[in-house]
Amino acid sequence: MICSKCSEGAIVSQHYSGLRLCRGHFIQDFESRATETVHKNNMIKDGERIAVAVSGGKDSTALLFCLCNILAKRDVELVAVTVDEGIAGYRDDTIKAARAIAKQLAVEQHIVSFREEYGYNLDEMVPGKKVAPCTYCGVFRKNALNRAAKHLGADKVATGHNLDDEAQSVMMNYLKGDFERLMRLRPGRAQRGLVPRIKPLREMPEKEIALYCMVNEVFTESRECPYASLSLRADVRDMMNRLESLFPGTKQSTVQGFEKMARKEQGGYAQMELAACRECGEPCVKGLCKACELLGLLRSDSF
Repeated sequence: MICSKCSEGAIVSQHYSGLRLCRGHFIQDFESRATETVHKNNMIKDGERIAVAVSGGKDSTALLFCLCNILAKRDVELVAVTVDEGIAGYRDDTIKAARAIAKQLAVEQHIVSFREEYGYNLDEMVPGKKVAPCTYCGVFRKNALNRAAKHLGADKVATGHNLDDEAQSVMMNYLKGDFERLMRLRPGRAQRGLVPRIKPLREMPEKEIALYCMVNEVFTESRECPYASLSLRADVRDMMNRLESLFPGTKQSTVQGFEKMARKEQGGYAQMELAACRECGEPCVKGLCKACELLGLLRSDSF
């Protein structure tokens, strides 16, 4: 298989573009598409400080590496933020990888932990509880990232969500019939106390992100989170992978279909105003944010 742009051997075949790309042209294509995503969505402006969520997995590693390359000539400062949820036998390895990539790229890194922020590791939160582990993890991780970003003076928080993640999120909300939450996937206006989030790799297939890490020699093998299989997302991920195998392009068309719907519904689902949590001051829908609500339940052990 020969590269569509030169005479070198191709390492990837993109069914959606019809291109076969060698190592050099694949890296060029990947970074060009990431640049286009950033540009067309006005994600990053000159003079901004971007907090990059770096877990040490392939997606966040690719994100930090790619942003360092495509923003090298711009007046943008990157700082890596790593959240340690406290998952025995899993998070220690990924934190090591996160430290390694930040050091390699000479990017300032800050690590925040559930234990320091909330008084509990995730492993201590979940035994015997009715709430799924991913609920705890998702709520507290988002809360910790937002607080860390504000502390660091960041203008945006960049996350490594990819095309597969976006398609899964769309499908999960379809299955739940939660149209209002589905519409929240659209970029919204800035809210006081909430650092805006950006997803520069949201159009990249997961497999290409792994390949990008491999060809740049920054890929670190890691195990799946031991709690991942307990979530609805895990089942949706498997379903979407099967559909993608049978009908290539399913993930991309799922996201594109949602975006068309969102454009037509624009204005129909107004972004709700956020209040300040009466306990911690973080943004929330009601008087008490979800993180403080869960913390209260943990402390009272009233599940």
